[in-house]
Amino acid sequence: MQGIIEYLVSLNLPLLTEGTARFLVLLVVASIVAVVAPASLIILTWLERKIIARIQDRIGPNRAGPFGLLQAVADMIKMFTKEDITPARADRIVYNIAPGLAVFSSVMSFAVIPFAPGFVGTRLNVGLLYIVAVGGLGTLAILMAGWSSNNKYSLLGAFRSVAMLLTYEIPMVMMLVIVAMAAGSMSLADIVDAQRSMWYAVSMPVVFLVFFFAGIAEVGRSPFDLIEAESEIIAGFHTEYSGIKFGMFMIGEYVHMFALSFFSAVLFFGGWHIPFMDVTALPAPWAAIIGLIVLLVKVFFFVFVMMWFRGTLPRFRIDQLLDFGWKFLVPLSLVLLIGVAFVVKLFSPGSSAGIPVPPGPLSGLGIAGEVVGLLVVNLAIAGLAMAVVSALARRSRNKVLRAISAVEPPAAVTAQSKP
Repeated sequence: MQGIIEYLVSLNLPLLTEGTARFLVLLVVASIVAVVAPASLIILTWLERKIIARIQDRIGPNRAGPFGLLQAVADMIKMFTKEDITPARADRIVYNIAPGLAVFSSVMSFAVIPFAPGFVGTRLNVGLLYIVAVGGLGTLAILMAGWSSNNKYSLLGAFRSVAMLLTYEIPMVMMLVIVAMAAGSMSLADIVDAQRSMWYAVSMPVVFLVFFFAGIAEVGRSPFDLIEAESEIIAGFHTEYSGIKFGMFMIGEYVHMFALSFFSAVLFFGGWHIPFMDVTALPAPWAAIIGLIVLLVKVFFFVFVMMWFRGTLPRFRIDQLLDFGWKFLVPLSLVLLIGVAFVVKLFSPGSSAGIPVPPGPLSGLGIAGEVVGLLVVNLAIAGLAMAVVSALARRSRNKVLRAISAVEPPAAVTAQSKP
């Protein structure tokens, strides 16, 4: 962002001082966060309908406007004009705060995202902690909506939200700790700069997969959409909401999905960096434009993957979801945390985010050696996890077969007992 401010000042326009240029740039950033992010609901809903329609061999929206582009606009008008109903015995204050809190938590997460070289909303030294804190407000909004609606289906959806929060927040936070250890900083801008040579998705693929799946569960997207299981609990936590309040929950979900895509691209795919190309070497305006385009391409790839999951994978049962989190992701996260910490210590170059630290015994191998070490550790842990899961599955299957054989007599004995 500083590069853009300096470019505007260099134009030598009347009344365009450095303070005015800074104010204009911050105003544009605030407009992007406050207007463009919620407005992306129109694009994402149309895109999701088209992608799922193609997966299911359908056409999708094709009536309202060219290619059905105005279908989302029609849905938005319908939400604005529908009657706003509040249950008679609902907790009105909490009931009305919950939709706004859902949107607020999703939009505020964009405040620390580095969109392009020199174009960051707020460069926090604890950006990862900010992500966790703001993301928790979305879950709090779901809990408030389910509790205040005075509806058993809404309450059940809220309880499921709490279960998912406790289950999948742990592996997600551990993956963020791993990224912070590898980059030597909790600032998202520093994490992007640390991936100038190699993306963390390449050197730590298992860490990325754990983060991405845990993030999908936190967002509540399929196959982890148990808090909004329409075939089981009507609509879950927002069963009693209608009109614009229901639309605000929809905005919160899609913007949260958009934010997860941004975080995946920034934390593991280098943000605006292009392999074998230094974007920051370009002039300030072109570096910002090309960097933003590169980041958006990565973001929409993850958006497509999440929509692909929704049109392909079945919904988990609640016991399967909890088992997958507590019995697989949490132990895997602990082992990954220990393994990556060991590698980072071995290849420590002697400084971390400008703070002197003792160099590791293998620091002479440089960044290439650390990348290879992280990749080997990730693949070894993945192979060990698959071996353990296969052994446990084989043991469980054998136990079931022994139980069946103990109940049913052998076929030879049954044949001899016949007259």
